[in-house]
Amino acid sequence: MRLFVAVVPPPAVLDDLAGEVARVRERLTSDGPDDNFRWSLREQWHLTLAFLGGVPDSARGDLHRRLGRAAGRCPPLRLRVAGGGGFGSARRARVLWAGIDGDLRPLRALAGSVSAAARRCGLDVREGRFRPHLTLARLREPADVRQVTATLAGYAGPEWVADRLELVASHLGQGEGRHSRYETVADWPLTGPSDPRTAEG
Repeated sequence: MRLFVAVVPPPAVLDDLAGEVARVRERLTSDGPDDNFRWSLREQWHLTLAFLGGVPDSARGDLHRRLGRAAGRCPPLRLRVAGGGGFGSARRARVLWAGIDGDLRPLRALAGSVSAAARRCGLDVREGRFRPHLTLARLREPADVRQVTATLAGYAGPEWVADRLELVASHLGQGEGRHSRYETVADWPLTGPSDPRTAEG
């Protein structure tokens, strides 16, 4: 089964972002067709902590236990969708994304714990710098998206408390318009103690 681990924003956050994306797309089409952009569906928007790839059934029990422990060490996180950018660069992007702001230090720690848990299960998880984001669109050909990211730069969505870690199955080509269909197969509450260095007040 093809799996990834994610934090999924609540519907109100996704609704607000959908309004912003609609405005961005309207500006793009006013300059001509945006056929180069393959836009993600609203129900696909999530914050990936680790992509696991194909996971054998024999590894899933151990993976579930280890992810549960990782979730238990992390406190609920205050996050918001804010800004945006492009991978590999805004000047020649393959992916357009919306950024994440808020409790980033514990979020990065959670992503590190999730990746470590997967590696201890024998899964080949790619290491690299974690950049929290939601993928908005993939570009068929690399393009300059600086005008779009400049528009997104002023966006700040509603804050939410992320309190669950989700293990999600990706069913390739089974969603609307031959997009992937995502299915949460397990989840765990974030129940770790708050870090006094990130507490308000």
